[in-house]
Amino acid sequence: MRNRKIIIGSRGSDLALWQAHFVLSELKKLKIDAELKIIKTQGDKIQNLSFDKLEGKGFFTKEIEEALLKKEIDLAVHSHKDLPTEFPKGLIIAAVSDREDPSELLLINKNAVDEKQKFSLKQNALVGTSSARRKSQLLAWRSDLKIEDLRGNVPTRIQKLRDKKYDAILIANAGVSRLEIDLSEFHCEKLDVKEFIAAPAQGVLALQIRESDKELFEKLQPLNHKEVAETIGVERKILNLFDGGCQLPLGVYCEKEENDRFTPNPSPSERGTHIYKVWVAKAENTNSFPKYFYFESRKTEGLAEKIVSKIKTPLSLGRGAGGEVGAGGGLSVFISRDEKRNDFFKRCLQANGFKVFCQSLIEIKQIPIRKYKKCDWVFFSSKNAVKHFFEQKPDVEGVKFGAVGKTTAEEIRKFGKRAEFIGSSDDTRMTGKKFSALLGNKTVLFPQAKESMKTIQFQLPRKENVVNLIVYETIKTVESSKLKVESLDVLVFTSPSNVDAFFEKYNRTNVPSLWEGFGVDSKVVAMGDATANALKKHGVKANKQPASFDDLGLVQAVMSL
Repeated sequence: MRNRKIIIGSRGSDLALWQAHFVLSELKKLKIDAELKIIKTQGDKIQNLSFDKLEGKGFFTKEIEEALLKKEIDLAVHSHKDLPTEFPKGLIIAAVSDREDPSELLLINKNAVDEKQKFSLKQNALVGTSSARRKSQLLAWRSDLKIEDLRGNVPTRIQKLRDKKYDAILIANAGVSRLEIDLSEFHCEKLDVKEFIAAPAQGVLALQIRESDKELFEKLQPLNHKEVAETIGVERKILNLFDGGCQLPLGVYCEKEENDRFTPNPSPSERGTHIYKVWVAKAENTNSFPKYFYFESRKTEGLAEKIVSKIKTPLSLGRGAGGEVGAGGGLSVFISRDEKRNDFFKRCLQANGFKVFCQSLIEIKQIPIRKYKKCDWVFFSSKNAVKHFFEQKPDVEGVKFGAVGKTTAEEIRKFGKRAEFIGSSDDTRMTGKKFSALLGNKTVLFPQAKESMKTIQFQLPRKENVVNLIVYETIKTVESSKLKVESLDVLVFTSPSNVDAFFEKYNRTNVPSLWEGFGVDSKVVAMGDATANALKKHGVKANKQPASFDDLGLVQAVMSL
């Protein structure tokens, strides 16, 4: 190896050359002599078609792999997400890089910004992207948007936005981060990878060699990030089982977490173990509504197979099913809240074959704000707290805002403010601990319900820095309910108050057939531990709790039953 010069094959785009030069510098640290060779691929040559209209797979990699097999090069550097899941015989991935942030970046011309809208993008905006995955997910959240194809390397795409050919474009955050492009002239929205789900292996580089080149394989092992290989292995196996390439409308993101980090008081057997969390968005085509799933497992073996089997097998509970086409099979879903404007939960489930019934069993009454101490932060644990706080026009000049989850954060945006802390866990205690670490010695105001459990507050060590402010209360309205509960297949409860109101009316005496079905024909989803505990008091165990306190978490919980 000492006298051998390694030839690295790469595409000629700015990003591909950055990637190749990065690997070149890493090889230099290992005392490996190397040089670059530029290879033009089919994807580089054909610029007038969107990705989903190009035939076959590997249109950014095929020519490079052929050069590797012909021994014209020794090492190929790829964006891992561009690689087909089945390699030509004789080629292997010798190493994978650390993972750059896999999130998507929405770049918006500043005249097209509307911060009160989802993703801060104005109504009916024109968005450029040629990815079927990005198109399907973007239209799921914002059906008003217009999508047009966008091709070219990263600087070319950004220039088209600069030339006002689009109101906004969607690109991978990893690309602009690596190229260190100045984006100050645009409004940048980094999309949460657990909400707008990335392509399998997005943000990772793959170092491909000939299988027979054992010497080079051994030399490359110091560059191999085994934990990244483990998680993207799950993502790419799911892609493989769907027989898809990078043009398939499939988003998969896998994350490995230490069990101790999110399990309160872990048992001795749980300490030092890990949990693999997987988020999936799968659409049939660009124009169809994606199905969303969330899974957890303590091991990767068989995980991808289990996930794909679940996605391919529609939920079937036996009662109320009408046999319609779609993931829901005509199953009826009740959620204990009134229908919202442009309700994502209802739209997503209905588009995938479910029947959805929305009805809150409680009423919310605003309580006038009393005099309170102005704090450094205001933290909201619910959308109702946001609404009934801001509607009373409090003084919030210079205040920072925190939210328990994305839905609450979006409600804050409706009042022209942005949350600087957004919880990402279904465990409010963990969210409280993370917020506490950020808070330091600052004071925080908690607008809340009269019967609030104060879970977040209990995680803050300095109680003198906490100010509780009651802004609303809940009142049961069970008499207004007209649900045909015997025909419900899935029941989604959003609060303990709704649980109590539901079972006050639909108890064992009034509707015995419903109770016989629980755990057999009906499935129950509980929003958080407090709601699950309220169900337990009525003798019902929740089948699922959402991974996040928002519409997407609820959709994932229902579809993953």
